[in-house]
This record gives sequence, structure tokens and C-alpha cells, in this order.
Amino acid sequence: MYVKEVSVQNHVGLHARPATFFIQKANEFKASIWVEKEERRVNAKSLLGVLSLGIVGGTTIKIIADGADEQEAVDALVKLVETGFAE
Repeated sequence: MYVKEVSVQNHVGLHARPATFFIQKANEFKASIWVEKEERRVNAKSLLGVLSLGIVGGTTIKIIADGADEQEAVDALVKLVETGFAE
């Protein structure tokens, strides 16, 4: 299992468009991936799950992966969040 914390940089957070980019990136990996905000954890490959967290700009989230490519998956998703989803 590999875990990293990251702060959401873009102002509006993970609304539909950035969440879609996030999920598409997560689906490139074989590992099981979750996003955790406070005490809630959801499947990072589920649009409804990610949107249900209500992640706004400035929120710190954890990205957790477990599987063969877990480190690459977490690092790629952290990089995507840190760049503000190219917005």
C-alpha cells in the first residue's frame, strides 16, 4: 500500500471536469486506488464517489493505492492534483 497527501490547488476543487480527468488517470492503472478526505474514503475510479467528497480548493486529500503499480498511480495522481488539472 502506498499513500500520499496532497492539497488541491485549483480554486473550485474537484468538480465535474477535473474529477473526470482524475478518474481517467486513475483508470490507467491496475492498482486499487482510493481518495480519502477526513474520514471518508471512496474509489478513485468512480466519478460519483469522487464528487460525493465535495473537495474544494485548498482541501488536503490522501491518495491511496494498493497493487502492482501503486507507487506510479499515486505519484501520477498527486502530480495531476498539484498542477491544478491544467485549469
